[in-house]
Amino acid sequence: MNPAINPHISIIGVPLDLGAEHRGVDMGPSAIRYAEVVRRLESLGYEVDDRGDILPNKQENGQAAEVSLKYLNEIEQVNRQLCRQVAEEMAKGRFPLVIGGDHSIAIGTISGVLQHKKRLGVLWFDAHGDINTVETSPSGNIHGMPVAVCLGLGHERLTGIVGRDVKLNPEKFVMIGTRDLDPGEKVLIKKLGITAFTMHEIDMLGMAQVMERALRIVADGTDGVHVSFDMDVMDPLHAPGVGTPVVGGLTYRESHLAMELIAAANIVTSAEFVEVNTVLDHRNQTAKVAVSLMGSLLGERLL
Repeated sequence: MNPAINPHISIIGVPLDLGAEHRGVDMGPSAIRYAEVVRRLESLGYEVDDRGDILPNKQENGQAAEVSLKYLNEIEQVNRQLCRQVAEEMAKGRFPLVIGGDHSIAIGTISGVLQHKKRLGVLWFDAHGDINTVETSPSGNIHGMPVAVCLGLGHERLTGIVGRDVKLNPEKFVMIGTRDLDPGEKVLIKKLGITAFTMHEIDMLGMAQVMERALRIVADGTDGVHVSFDMDVMDPLHAPGVGTPVVGGLTYRESHLAMELIAAANIVTSAEFVEVNTVLDHRNQTAKVAVSLMGSLLGERLL
């Protein structure tokens, strides 16, 4: 992605933390803005329109009616709004860049993108699978379910945000950096034939070869590619401010190389960066890293 292809970026903030176990990612959008994301992208030649935040209706002491799905009402409401706004920005010919917030917001982002890109490929950078359903989730936290929802599996109020027939093709969905999966997720990934490049494959093959294979999968027969980047895919040494850190993740340079290779392929049409938890961060380090990765994804080069 570079300004010559589409110079118009719309930033959409979603300060939602109700899908996660730990509080704090609701301040992620503010932290990313404080790390000067707009200035960074404008320096690359983009025209950036910050559309502000989509605010949830929080009930601090309440739970959604579906106890097994925590805060279902609030998360559905936010994702419906996000879906509409992403679709509206894409209708204007703009590139939606969504900043979170917990990873449950991918439901709204991807639902909105699918209204314009029917054959969408997805690169999912995450330490976790996020492909639980209510039957397999050990916690009931919806930030562990967006992949399943976007594939048409899960509660009808989430899969039905734009209709159950609007869903991703699992053959064009690639997980990268995975290293913490629940038993039910392992079964479903194999059953659906999803390609997952775990940290084992990255260690064995190297990031360059992993990305070459991943890009080939998501670009073949698709009309767009969405990048969903959960900051916990990186090792906590480089991104300490995340709610669910898992040791043994991507290095700083592996993460940048992945973004640089995606940028060089000129196929990305939307993106989101999520799970920056300021409560657990050190001097806004994780937000700063997120902004630098956005730069690489959108065409920033070392030389």
